[in-house]
Amino acid sequence: MARKVFVTSVAAAIAIAAAAMTWLPARASSARPVAITQRTALNPADFVAVIDNPYYPLPVGRVLTYKGVRDGVSQMEHVTVTDRTRVIQGITATVVTDVAMHGSRLLERTTDWFAQDTQGNVWYLGERTAAYDPDGTVDRSGSWLTGVDGARAGIIMEADPRVPDAYRQEFLKGEAEDTAWIVDRGGKLAVPYATVHGVLTTLEASVVEPGVYDQKIYAPGLGIVAEHALAGNEDAVLVNVTPAP
Repeated sequence: MARKVFVTSVAAAIAIAAAAMTWLPARASSARPVAITQRTALNPADFVAVIDNPYYPLPVGRVLTYKGVRDGVSQMEHVTVTDRTRVIQGITATVVTDVAMHGSRLLERTTDWFAQDTQGNVWYLGERTAAYDPDGTVDRSGSWLTGVDGARAGIIMEADPRVPDAYRQEFLKGEAEDTAWIVDRGGKLAVPYATVHGVLTTLEASVVEPGVYDQKIYAPGLGIVAEHALAGNEDAVLVNVTPAP
């Protein structure tokens, strides 16, 4: 029988997340450091052109489609790996767009910038996000760019993620302070797109949103296949993949 990958205890999840945020950027265990030291200065020479991390591949032209619910509203989300790049602090980043729709109504549009280092870690260099409320209000909070106003890049996926690694994914004080913790590796999960094997499970939390804990499931060759808020009404599953040409 495949190992169950979802953490069902909110209390346990909160304890794990609290430990992760308390320990960053110290060591995740006495035997293994927390990923890469979350350094403030990145060397462009340490980065490569292609993002092919098994748990976070970004082949140009791929479109991932998710179906889910957020804040009680159903949505379809389309994540597109574009052929565009942006040079950020000398690093050539891949541009990824993320568009969430409720029927014909635009809910959120985000542009993310990622780059992979020579060790295989995928770095998150920033995002430009806009959430559209029914009354016409546009919320751009959470947008950030490494090197601007004290923002610093983080790791979105390690080259070799293992339990109990912890790492900072992004940092702009008061706006973007997500951290992640590896809680399981292995097993399978059935989502509408396919039954995937060898999955990786993470728990994410942020001091910007106390009490909010997200669990994400990653599959080799695909990236995120499922997301579940442990204390709220937010879920998403992968329903389709349009392959890169």
